[in-house]
Amino acid sequence: MDTYRGKKDQDRLALSFFMKRIVAIILVFFSCCASAQEWKIAGNKIRTPWSEKVDANMPHPEYPRPQMKRDAWINLNGLWDYAIRYIDEPRPERYTGKILVPFAVESALSGVGKGVGANNALWYRKTFSLPEAMNGKKILLHFDAVDWEAEVYINGKKAGTHQGGFDPFNFDITSLINNGKPNEITVRVWDPTDDGPQPRGKQVNKPSGIWYTPVTGIWQTVWLESVASSYISDFYSIADIDRKKLTVNTTVVGALGADKLRITVKDNGRVIHKDVYDIGKSADITLNDIRLWSPETPTLYDLEAEVVRAEKVIDKVSSYTAFRKISLEKDANGIQWVMLNNRFQFQYGPLDQGW
Repeated sequence: MDTYRGKKDQDRLALSFFMKRIVAIILVFFSCCASAQEWKIAGNKIRTPWSEKVDANMPHPEYPRPQMKRDAWINLNGLWDYAIRYIDEPRPERYTGKILVPFAVESALSGVGKGVGANNALWYRKTFSLPEAMNGKKILLHFDAVDWEAEVYINGKKAGTHQGGFDPFNFDITSLINNGKPNEITVRVWDPTDDGPQPRGKQVNKPSGIWYTPVTGIWQTVWLESVASSYISDFYSIADIDRKKLTVNTTVVGALGADKLRITVKDNGRVIHKDVYDIGKSADITLNDIRLWSPETPTLYDLEAEVVRAEKVIDKVSSYTAFRKISLEKDANGIQWVMLNNRFQFQYGPLDQGW
């Protein structure tokens, strides 16, 4: 009897777990459908074959920084609340509707298609929760581009301000996060376009001829990542094909005196170099039998950089590099040519001035 009762309890638990999974899947399905219904392409502007393929739940889902990649990250693209308010007004209590990030508010794909102007500010709002694995770690909030001035608030407290419409920036928001609870991001954007002194390219409020329409707000991926208290904040490599040398440069925040940097180079998955270097100095690596990058054979080498403390890996990023050289040289007639890997490479391509 006890065996029979135990089996019934197991069956009941299994059925309960199965039903919970089904309910969760249904809720996700309807949540996605609701999100998709809240967004549609604005206006009747020219479209491409890719316009209809935009996923309103997660546009641009790919990792945004492949040359310094970490595993612990969250993509915050998708539908945000938005409002356009007079420049002196405080943060709005109510928002106008939904905007699809990361598309500028004037664009059709944003779902808004409205101008802002120098006398107004564009407000964004989104909530997020951190996965348990990120709790207790340093949290960095990244914006890959916001045109032009961005003020960022986390849970009503200011995280920082950035000016510049074309460059990525980030804020350490660790102290502003509510672990285990929903968090709110609010972004205030101001962009005077041609009514201000800031760099703007060909953007003007009244475009004609070669001039382009304004671009205001978030127009590149927004994302979060968690890092250790000591972490790699910058990483780049320079490949020299003439000397067969690879120079790797890193910047480490919060490094301790005994910390080291371990660099690994892989060729098609095979480790061809692995060594430890002092933090704060360039790592000069000599490689034999290098394979050059070219349009015919676009060879890439995988890189890994690790902060090591007492044989323990504190932080790790992955990247890639290529051995190639672009230079200018004159031929026997004194005509200067663009060279690829010390050889003339004929170039042919259209000029795309699209914005």
